[in-house]
Amino acid sequence: MYVDQYNQSRVDYGSGVREQIVTDLDYLMERGERQFRIQAWYTERKVTPQKSETRAKLQRILRETEDEAVVDVRLHTVFFYEKGGLTHREDSISKERLTVARDGDAWLIVDVERLEDECHPWNEPEGEFNEQDESHGSAPSVPLINHGVYAAGTHSRAGRYEREAAVQYADKWWDSGNPEFATFEVNCTNYISQCLFAGKAPIHYTGKRETGWWYKGYVNNREWWSYSWAVSNSFTRYLHTSTSGLRAELVERPEQLMLGDVIVYDWDGDGSFQHSTIVTAFDAGGMPLVNAHTVSSKHRYWDYRDSYAWNENTKYRFYHIPDYF
Repeated sequence: MYVDQYNQSRVDYGSGVREQIVTDLDYLMERGERQFRIQAWYTERKVTPQKSETRAKLQRILRETEDEAVVDVRLHTVFFYEKGGLTHREDSISKERLTVARDGDAWLIVDVERLEDECHPWNEPEGEFNEQDESHGSAPSVPLINHGVYAAGTHSRAGRYEREAAVQYADKWWDSGNPEFATFEVNCTNYISQCLFAGKAPIHYTGKRETGWWYKGYVNNREWWSYSWAVSNSFTRYLHTSTSGLRAELVERPEQLMLGDVIVYDWDGDGSFQHSTIVTAFDAGGMPLVNAHTVSSKHRYWDYRDSYAWNENTKYRFYHIPDYF
């Protein structure tokens, strides 16, 4: 019933709930505000929702008694909408922790907790990585990328940006992590860096985590990578200041972007960026659709006004990756 109501609300934002099975008031208030916003958003975009299909998977049971259970569920939603005479498909995966309690002969959902939250970024960890931290000390300053990822990662890859390859990688791994790389709790920028690397963006290895753009693999049984590889704000700063190798041009409007370009998000408008996406398609109006992790999304409309993290202060930066590095 919970999934059925979720699908109904995705397609008809003005519909009433026939039977209320969620009693979490904070969740209901937040969902109601979001649905009101999205209804206006669709009108503005000239979009007509068509149907929503959600597959729910029980991932684990944390606690279970005769009268209460706490469970983690994975919700894979396929949402179809029409714009400009074309039907678009958007995929997303959300993970929630539900607390269900017996109410006579029925059950109610008394608490809903989102396990992945786009609003909270992963900050730069403390500590600094230098060459002397390596087990062999005198290793040259070249990236020791896992050969199972790309053998070409051990030397300069200056050349053309392969946008189609970046998009293919983004579509292949949108709903899971490539096992050749570490997967972080907040994985959005790590995923975007992998996509750019798949498009032949050259590694800039410096041996210091606060500089360059690189992923080194395991060193002394730890994963080593630059902050710019995995932290959205550091990634944004690198794109904004880099003058060679991977670099980007800041453009004014989303419609100026191409496949394989990047959008970063400052939810609170305070100058610190918390989320990163990659352009993987365009809608019938020529506006970018993006892929991302945290929450895993495929061909999602670029402005994220359907996100719980979005608010009136949200700001964006649009980065065009040049055709040649």
